[in-house]
Amino acid sequence: MYNKLKKKGGIDVFSSKYSNVLTVFLVIVIVAIIGLVGFLGYDMYRKYYIDKEAEEFMAQYEEELNIVETNTDEDLGNIVIDPGKQVATTQTANSNASNNKKPTYQGFNVLGTIEIPKTGIKYPVLDTVTIKSIQVSVAYYYGPGLNQVGNTVIVGHNYRNGAFFGKNKQLRNGDIIYITDNSGQKIKYTIYNVYTTTETDADYITRDTGGAREISLSTCTDDSKGRLIIWAKE
Repeated sequence: MYNKLKKKGGIDVFSSKYSNVLTVFLVIVIVAIIGLVGFLGYDMYRKYYIDKEAEEFMAQYEEELNIVETNTDEDLGNIVIDPGKQVATTQTANSNASNNKKPTYQGFNVLGTIEIPKTGIKYPVLDTVTIKSIQVSVAYYYGPGLNQVGNTVIVGHNYRNGAFFGKNKQLRNGDIIYITDNSGQKIKYTIYNVYTTTETDADYITRDTGGAREISLSTCTDDSKGRLIIWAKE
């Protein structure tokens, strides 16, 4: 009789403890799922908000500027311009731009815009790299300036939601990048070098372009332990 009661009592105690543990485990799983869904939802909402703000700015920016597209393809000639738009040399355009008040975005001066058709991004290029500036767009880091002779470096975050330079890993040699400066000049750059390097490597920043106009895009690798670098030339 004692053994039966002991066995029965043991089963009851064990069942009760097992049930409690299972309940706690299920609660933890449910909370984790809700947290994950909430995080992903916020991440996508943030990207939507960022892209919407950028899109509105870009529409106004392009409307206010005369966009002059420079193309170095020999069969197309040097300058392709929409009918009715003013032709301006680089020197004249930059001189005119210097006399105008720079546009601003999210409290930062804007030097121009970047557009990468393959990844579907269009963002203003801010004039300084700070913690805040690269949370709202991409930014100029080093070099002579947008669409100037030499190597101009533009940096942006690698966000998992695909904002900014989060999709740069999809880019390959031959892909196109468009840079528009505040003079209204739009230049097409073609990617010719994509590689990863250490976070301390600065050779790509001060590289010599041999008198050509080039850009370098820099962002973190997915594991944040290195840098994904892209070179493109006019």
